[in-house]
Amino acid sequence: MGIREDIKMLLAKKSITMTEVAKRLSTKENIVTVQSLSKKLSKGTIRFEEVRAILDIIGFSIEYKEK
Repeated sequence: MGIREDIKMLLAKKSITMTEVAKRLSTKENIVTVQSLSKKLSKGTIRFEEVRAILDIIGFSIEYKEK
């Protein structure tokens, strides 16, 4: 499963829309649209910091575990 599927699954689990995520990621200097967010997820060009911000918005975090 890729990052796109992971994020979409977590959004559905928390009943949060991409529109809400885009709105909360947006700042005065940087407007985030649903289209730009979807494009990054589809192409796999989303940055790690953006993934962390999205996960923070929906109430999840990344955890590192040793194998």
